[in-house]
Amino acid sequence: MRDRLEGVEDSFVWANDNETLFYLRQDLQTLLGNRIYRHRLGTDQSMDVLVYEEVDTSMYIGIRKSLDGTLLIIDRQSTESTESLLLDANALAGEFVSVLAAQDGHRYDIRKQGDWLYILTDWEAPDFRVMRVAVDSLGNQAGWEAVVAARDGVLFEELLVLEDRLLLRERRAGTVVVGVYGLDGRLENTIEFNEPGYSLTFDNNHEQSAKNVRLRYSSFSTPASIYDVDISTGQKKLLKRDEVVGDFDGSNYRAERIFIEARDGEQIPVSLAYRKSLFKNDGSNPLLQFGYGAYGSNNDPWFDTSLISLMDRGVVVAVAHVRGGNMLGRAWYEDGRLLNKKNTFTDFIDVTRGLVREGYAAPDKVIARGTSAGGLLMGVVANTAPELYLAIVARVPFVDAVTTMLDASIPLTSNEWNEWGDPRTKVHYDYMLSYSPYDQVKARDYPNMLVTAGFNDSQVQYFEPAKWVAKLRELKTDDNTLLFRINMDAGHGGASGRFRTYEERAMEYAFIFDLWGITGAVH
Repeated sequence: MRDRLEGVEDSFVWANDNETLFYLRQDLQTLLGNRIYRHRLGTDQSMDVLVYEEVDTSMYIGIRKSLDGTLLIIDRQSTESTESLLLDANALAGEFVSVLAAQDGHRYDIRKQGDWLYILTDWEAPDFRVMRVAVDSLGNQAGWEAVVAARDGVLFEELLVLEDRLLLRERRAGTVVVGVYGLDGRLENTIEFNEPGYSLTFDNNHEQSAKNVRLRYSSFSTPASIYDVDISTGQKKLLKRDEVVGDFDGSNYRAERIFIEARDGEQIPVSLAYRKSLFKNDGSNPLLQFGYGAYGSNNDPWFDTSLISLMDRGVVVAVAHVRGGNMLGRAWYEDGRLLNKKNTFTDFIDVTRGLVREGYAAPDKVIARGTSAGGLLMGVVANTAPELYLAIVARVPFVDAVTTMLDASIPLTSNEWNEWGDPRTKVHYDYMLSYSPYDQVKARDYPNMLVTAGFNDSQVQYFEPAKWVAKLRELKTDDNTLLFRINMDAGHGGASGRFRTYEERAMEYAFIFDLWGITGAVH
């Protein structure tokens, strides 16, 4: 018979018999994955066995397989804690066993090699370190042994364990590299790239015996590229690079990483790029500035042909790595969440002022763009510094923070209390209310604005931006454009399908090109 599984997420693994599938199933109300089932090929889904159900609404879960193929691993994760549960990939009817029970303030991630579990952990190390424990010593943190010590100015983000090496994706002063360590924790080599800003992740690495590591790389001017890198020497071999149609030449563009001082003295990293031949040193360039600043997420420079089309029209593209991300480590994140959240907003504004002051942008040609939590950033910026921006593009923006965070029945709310605060307590309520974009709309002039939403968005419900736009239309005192578009077929990620995605981007660019007076390519 042909097996059919419904209501599932893209988190599933095969057991070693190649006939048993473990998969994550969605809650019908919240659309979040909260139950893991065991399915036997050739049987109906109604016969599947529930092997794990997540009852803590602050936790996200997923399932994976260890690189050596011996373990099935359930990962539980919240903002403040994690937990991994293990099952022998050959003992399918067994129980998942916890490596270490979830503890508030402790996050860890495990990788298996031989008889050891290597653990990337922030236990007494905010920017993480590597420890290990014997597989048969689960649940006992006292038995953990130190392997790679924490280092000042270095954030360990991801661990890959091979037969004779530990590979750590690290962030050193904001730049991503891969550190190559022996199993004894001694640093042997560093794999790095020579652009001032880029995205670098582990790609598909399926063999624990491999002597090369496969990496995915891109930057503002380098299309997504797959490299095989010799672990011992660091020598890179380009396997594949996305093709760009037309006469694209990455050498035509310049990327920079600069720092701009915030009002409290912090130095804010900024990644920016432009076409060399069109950049003007007189401060007359149009600027598109991106920002996010939440969940410890970083918007590392990435390749996007639509950004190339902007630079080919003389636009400077910039990403402000504001607090709330972890560009400069865990402290950078902590300084932009909960009762420090306003640093995210003032950082973004100070970056705008700095880019204008340093001649990267014309003061009357700055457009800001943010999505989701970055849309909240856009809402605050619109309320607190509207005079700095010609326009603001807010995509699926989280703008009614207090109301949403008070309603625990809404998907994600309880997951988010450790990020934004719990407004059921007065100190968090008052603080969130003081910046919540919807609540702070007042009778004042606002920039031109484009606001988008997805009707099927389970993360930011469409009625949040809808009521925000309605309030803006009622109170704003200017004659600037305010457009609102709900995609009736889309969720949080926007339109599905390549061409519909292009249509959405074309709509955004039509909006901003009209304001900049750009009518076509000028290079």
